[in-house]
Amino acid sequence: MTQKKVLISGASIAGPTLAFWLNRYGFKTTIVERAESLRLGGQNVDIKGAAQKVAQLMGIEDEIRAADTGELGVQFVNEANVIQAALPKGESNLGTSELEILRGDLVKILYNHTKDDVEYLFGNQIIQLDEIEESVKVTFQNGEIGVFDLVICADGIRSRTRGLIFGEEPVVRPVGLYVSYFTIPRAASDSRWAKWYNASNARVIVMRPDNEGTTRASFSFLSEPMGYEKLSTMEQISLLKQKFSDAGWEVKRVLSALENNTDIYFDAISQVIAPRWSKGRCAMTGDAAFCPSPLTGMGVSLSVLGAYILAGELSTHTDHQQAFAAYEKVFRPYVTKIQKLPPGVPKLAHPKTKMGIFLLNTIIKIISSKAVQKLGSLFSGKEKSSTDDTIELPDYSKLVSV
Repeated sequence: MTQKKVLISGASIAGPTLAFWLNRYGFKTTIVERAESLRLGGQNVDIKGAAQKVAQLMGIEDEIRAADTGELGVQFVNEANVIQAALPKGESNLGTSELEILRGDLVKILYNHTKDDVEYLFGNQIIQLDEIEESVKVTFQNGEIGVFDLVICADGIRSRTRGLIFGEEPVVRPVGLYVSYFTIPRAASDSRWAKWYNASNARVIVMRPDNEGTTRASFSFLSEPMGYEKLSTMEQISLLKQKFSDAGWEVKRVLSALENNTDIYFDAISQVIAPRWSKGRCAMTGDAAFCPSPLTGMGVSLSVLGAYILAGELSTHTDHQQAFAAYEKVFRPYVTKIQKLPPGVPKLAHPKTKMGIFLLNTIIKIISSKAVQKLGSLFSGKEKSSTDDTIELPDYSKLVSV
């Protein structure tokens, strides 16, 4: 039987995970990535619940553990750097997870497990898609033409490929929060604990340890959609200075590290709501299809799970339309559940007043108290509970051809 050729757009997490499984099932896969090389920046990400099981099946869990950031948990501090509350690692879904890794390290792991079997096309992108008979004609930015059986969009929340397939049908829905991530030099005062600082007027500064000898910092602030994500990097830096200059704590240090920093990410926190994930011979997965927003802590886990299920269903069904339909039937209910943000999010974590900040820290203290955790385990019937383990992971093991 002739191998089915699948083109995947995006070499971050969902794309290589999908390619990994498709290769296992006998497909011939190509990944096209707009960047000239792997994009290794980013902050901490985690792999939870059923996604951790997928990592085990891929044989990468030990590598993920070895690349752990070393973060011990999250400390909520005041302007004088005095700890107001703390969430130790693994004791709450709100804090540091068991498998905590830098996004770039996870990208490298996935690349190393696919590079020998998957064709990577860096510095290129899809600019036109045309379905012809039983295939898809793909026009690339460099002028080359390719023909594939299927095309999968997995290139992130701001996906350009998604627009070629679905137009304006999917909605990128802002949640009322802007965030900026970047890397700064580590200081003597930094520890293996992440530090979370709330400033008045709904502003938050977070600093997290990494395993590279630096510190990952972030600014976030509540705001109605203002188009800030479309500003130039220099304009965004200027905006952050304007928003945070009087925030207190270590803001001067963090703001000064923005100068000449080439590792700045700035965006409006949003979710992707799409009425369908496939059209003809094209489909999408990962953040391009169903970004839940970082507020859920489930973005990477959904990307891993979605790729695993999509690959499995494509291998189970000879007809791609049946496969795409089964993929949505299995996975969409879970995605819909994850995308439902708790009441008050993100406002609860970004109080406007000092009284609101005091109440937030009090709530964190209650959540982190051993008495409350023990009481919760009595009602749940287990020591630790998690909302992300409620999907029954399909078993595609019989499909493995290599």
